[in-house]
Amino acid sequence: MFRVSYIRIRKHYLHLPYLVLGALEFAVLFSTFYLLGFVLDQLGGSQAGLHADPASALLFAFVMSCGTLAMGVYFAMVREGFASMFFRTLVAFCFVGGIALTILYMVLPTTSPGSDKLFWAVLLAIALVTVVRQLFLRVVDSDQLARRVVIYGGGEFAESLMTDYENNLRASGIRIIGCVPDSANPKVDSRHHLPAPEDFYQFCRQNRISEIVIAQRERRTSQGGRLPVDSFMDCKLRGIDVTDAVAFYERELKKARLELVHPSWILFSDGFKASRSRDFTKRVVDLLISLTLAIVLAPFMVLTALAVVLESGWPIFYSQNRVGVRGKVFRIYKFRSMRQDAEKDGKAQWASENDSRVTRVGAFIRNTRLDETPQLWNVIKGEMSIVGPRPERPEFVDQLKEQVPFYNTRHYVKPGLMGWAQLNYPYGASIEDARGKLEYDLYYSKNHSIVMDLLIMIQTVEVVLLGKGVR
Repeated sequence: MFRVSYIRIRKHYLHLPYLVLGALEFAVLFSTFYLLGFVLDQLGGSQAGLHADPASALLFAFVMSCGTLAMGVYFAMVREGFASMFFRTLVAFCFVGGIALTILYMVLPTTSPGSDKLFWAVLLAIALVTVVRQLFLRVVDSDQLARRVVIYGGGEFAESLMTDYENNLRASGIRIIGCVPDSANPKVDSRHHLPAPEDFYQFCRQNRISEIVIAQRERRTSQGGRLPVDSFMDCKLRGIDVTDAVAFYERELKKARLELVHPSWILFSDGFKASRSRDFTKRVVDLLISLTLAIVLAPFMVLTALAVVLESGWPIFYSQNRVGVRGKVFRIYKFRSMRQDAEKDGKAQWASENDSRVTRVGAFIRNTRLDETPQLWNVIKGEMSIVGPRPERPEFVDQLKEQVPFYNTRHYVKPGLMGWAQLNYPYGASIEDARGKLEYDLYYSKNHSIVMDLLIMIQTVEVVLLGKGVR
């Protein structure tokens, strides 16, 4: 029985098929650059410009692979279709990768192939990786290679899992073949029902099931009777994975489904651990990145300040109280993107879509995230981190703690300029949005590491370039 599986790197789940695809693409990029250089060397000698140099080929492959990750190409490939994947690939290779390579060639001029030859290398790379991705989709989409899963349960948890499957999991190497209802009145659509098997292990063997996901409100008993513990233990001990629904969500969707989370999940999980060494390393990384960004972005910050003054006058900055680590309140600073009287009654207000309070300059600096750059000062001071849950206003926190379970858990991690929820959830401006974002914040709080922070930093490029999650 073949299983499309996953691995964990520093507690963060990574799907093996995408790692394999990434490795294949890296090999294609390296080979394209190296072999094109070799051919041109044969045709034009040393004057050709693009040399068959392994170091240059490695640099090209690494930068283009980072650009691919930054633009979210792999997720767009399976969720949004060919057109979106191709557009993001063009941006990743021609814009993100092009700018990065230009800067690197200025620092390392001996690795530069020349603009004409780089153009042909990029063009050929785009064509080849597009073919590789299409072949990959055909292989991963194959029922013979997919990880086949059955759900035990028929209530709202199972129904929610089926909905998320239809929206997000179908194209990621997962095949949920159906649900075995655990009650007389299941909520899952009847077309997904499976009859309760007399022998679960034989049922799994006959249907090539790799995993049973238990999606019940109560594990020991249910409205329809007892959980068949002995049958599931038999499956587990004979090689069939048996997984709790919250763990399945965490692994496959990189979030903690709030309705499934319970205190024991926090108490007895292998995450949510404080580490002085990790905190020290994170602090060093924060200082290095924030100081570097402050220097690089200084000209843009000056231009932003001038634009704000010219359009709507003073003040340039807008400050707010936010809730930080362990509930400590601190003050953040932004370039002002709204009118001076945006909150003239003094009451905190959620931002709305196409908010009329936003100025024209404000709309641009919000889309490009330039309005957030003064918060680098908060990072330097140690009140924020580069990566972490976005800090919320005290007025909203008091409200959300009363209405959203486990909301206060996000305050045990230092807030950040960019976060896991910002990558995966649209702009939040309601109680329901706060619940959705918390599911990703809980995953980050449980599993965060330097490796995960670096991945978030790279993927945030997509958020900035495409203006995702802005109001």
